[in-house]
Amino acid sequence: MAVVTKKISVETRGEVDMIDLTGGVEKAVGDSGLRNGIVTLFIPGSTGALTTIEYESGLLRDFPAALERLFPKGIGYEHERRWHDGNGHSHVRASMLGPSLTVPFINGRLTLGTWQQIVFVELDVRPRSREIIVQIVGE
Repeated sequence: MAVVTKKISVETRGEVDMIDLTGGVEKAVGDSGLRNGIVTLFIPGSTGALTTIEYESGLLRDFPAALERLFPKGIGYEHERRWHDGNGHSHVRASMLGPSLTVPFINGRLTLGTWQQIVFVELDVRPRSREIIVQIVGE
């Protein structure tokens, strides 16, 4: 059993920017030399999230709209009352989506579905530089 740690850096455009990480994760797994195991991604910070989605234009519009329906910007958040930074909804959204994702790989290939991609979702209200931790565990 071996553990290999890599990082993927991204520059976001701000709120609800969705970045396809699949190619970078595939490269990290391939470069690791491991054939079978799991890859875990983690985003340090409290306003970013990781998930999977079919990365296509319709869903790239539907997903932010769904977040707005579930966790609207225009209501009061105690975080904003305390810090006045305009991103209380960003923290709630990130907490619900989560900061990590694990995908198995077999024979050096991610076990994603045909239309499934790994995405980082920027939830902060401003553009950010982000570093996603990629930890590969396997043999």
